[in-house]
Order: sequence, then structure tokens, then C-alpha cells
Amino acid sequence: MKNRCCLAWATLVFLSACGTKEPVEPPVTFDPTPYTLDYGHFDPPQLPTDNPLTLAGVQLGRMLFYEKKLSKDGSQSCADCHQQKDAFTDTRQFSIGVEGLPGHRHAMSVMNLAWHRHRFFWDGRAATLREQALMPIEDPLEMNEALPNVVAKLSADKRYTDQFIRAFGDATVTAERVGLALEQFMLTIVSHSSKYDHWEKGHATLSASEERGRKLFFGQFDPSGIEKGAQCFHCHVGHNLTIDDYVNNGLDSDATMTDAGLQNVTLNPADRGKFKVPSLRNVAITPPYMHDGRFATLEEVIEHYNTGVKKSATVDVLMQVNLQSGGLQLTEQDKADLVAFLKTFTDLDFVKNPAYSKPD
Repeated sequence: MKNRCCLAWATLVFLSACGTKEPVEPPVTFDPTPYTLDYGHFDPPQLPTDNPLTLAGVQLGRMLFYEKKLSKDGSQSCADCHQQKDAFTDTRQFSIGVEGLPGHRHAMSVMNLAWHRHRFFWDGRAATLREQALMPIEDPLEMNEALPNVVAKLSADKRYTDQFIRAFGDATVTAERVGLALEQFMLTIVSHSSKYDHWEKGHATLSASEERGRKLFFGQFDPSGIEKGAQCFHCHVGHNLTIDDYVNNGLDSDATMTDAGLQNVTLNPADRGKFKVPSLRNVAITPPYMHDGRFATLEEVIEHYNTGVKKSATVDVLMQVNLQSGGLQLTEQDKADLVAFLKTFTDLDFVKNPAYSKPD
């Protein structure tokens, strides 16, 4: 009887122990599930064929975009200079890096990059988005970190090694894979739901001022003065409101130009003072403006094109009208109407989209 009691007690203890045993987590495996890009009414983008979007890859890129380990002292991530509430740019003239030093150009918006083809950055120094993604990490004015150190830090973090398995099939962390993942996430950051988009689809009505601004925006300058035109559409056209090219828009004369822009990359004197034409999407919430953030308001930008264009050896041919006496001859009402129209490019759904926010 005593032996039977001992056996029963031992069985009970064994079963109790089994009942409290931690559940075994399933092994982490490669997940090639495709990511479906929402591009609204835009034309489908030509995405890189050697880096297809997957749910796991985009998630890894999103994690990395907000990861402060990418910086030297763990204080800064990509998102610190490209904030979602500001349409993924920085409202400071020049972003401040980990060493407390300012950059020398304004942070461009990370938005609708899936439709960009003519290189990246204001001066075109990155041929691909994956290259662009890595450059700020090593830039001494930005994150100031060595890529091997980034690889070591991420390799020591199980959250990341697990996600690299899901995204790439194994836990190997490399700088190349970091760039590919960041490229995937940034390709998904799409703004396509502004008032202007709703108007294009027949779902919204422009105010009288917005409509006058629209006609000016897409209007050709008439030297007779009978028809007003601001000629904006020559550089800001299509769904993404940019020609995706490099232009000297008359910011400086030859004597005052201190930043050669594209020429720094191509070494071609014909490219002096040329900079990437940015998209005007969300332009009302992305001040300051131009590569050096010299204009604080949209009104200042419009006045530049109205009367402030400077002559130089490489100023774009489309700026010749602006160089003439009197410039575009825009009235105060014309300028106010243009500002009203530019504000229709603001996409509030975009700046609040949880798919682009910091992951939990």
C-alpha cells in the first residue's frame, strides 16, 4: 500500500511538471510571401527584379529604418532625419548628426521612391536605392558608423537574426542585406491619397482659388500677358509631380554658386549647379525648400521663380522666361492661388499610415 501511494505521488508530480513545461517555439524559417504594393491610381512602378518585395523583407527594412544601432552611439536612426509626420523629411534646414554636426544639404523626403530612376540624393551620387540607404550610416556628418560594426551589432540581436532568416533564408547579417531590406521598405512608402488625387479621380472639388492655382501651375507663360502661366509643370509633372532629373533652377549666379551639385559626381562642367527635382507631393508640410533649405515658405519659393532666378552658364533653358525683365509677372493673388493649389498635394492618410510607423 505504501509503495502504491509513493508511485501515485511520483506520477502526480511528473504530470504536474509536464503541465507547466514551457511551450516549444516553432523554428524560424524563410518566408517568401510576396508584399502587395498599394500604389493607388499611379502607373505600376518598375521594381528591382533582384530584390522582390516580401512581407518579411519589408518588415526587416522597417525595423532597420527605425533602428538606432545603425549609428555610432546608438542615438540616431534613419527615421530621426526622415520623420513620418513631416512626410519623411526633416523640417530643420540641416539635420544634426551623432557628433552634433550639421549636414550640408537639406534631408530629401523618402517618399514614392519606387518611381525614381535617375539616381538618388540631391547630387545623384547613389546609383540605386540600396546604395543610398547605406551611405548615411557611414557619413561622418550623419550616423558616423562603420558598416562592419553595424553587422556585428545586428548579428548579436536575436530579433534581427530571426528576421534575416525570414527575409533571406539564413541568419547571416551583411551590409548588402541591410541595404536590400531598407530598399524594400522605402519602396513601399507611397503617397497617393491627397485632395489633388481625389480631384483627379472625380471625388473632390477644388475651391476657386485652388482651381486658379491649378491653371497657373500647368499654364505656359504668355509674354503678351493675356494668359498667365507659372510653368511649374515643366519640372513637376505626372503622378509623382517630378521629372526625376537634375536641373539648375537658377538659385545662384556663377559668382555666388558654392555647391556644384551633380557636377561633383559626374565631373562634367555642364552639370554645375544641377540638383534633383523633388516631388511636390506633401510640399506644404516639408519646409524648408531647395537643396540647401534656403527658402522657409512656399511663398518664398514662388517669388524665386517669379522674380529671383539668377543667370549662370548652366541655368536650365526653361528658366529663360524667368530671367527676363519682370519675370513671370505674377500678382499677389496669383501667388496666393498657387500656394492654395500646392496645399492640395498634402496626403494626411500618408503621414498617419501605421504601415510606415515604428514597429512594436
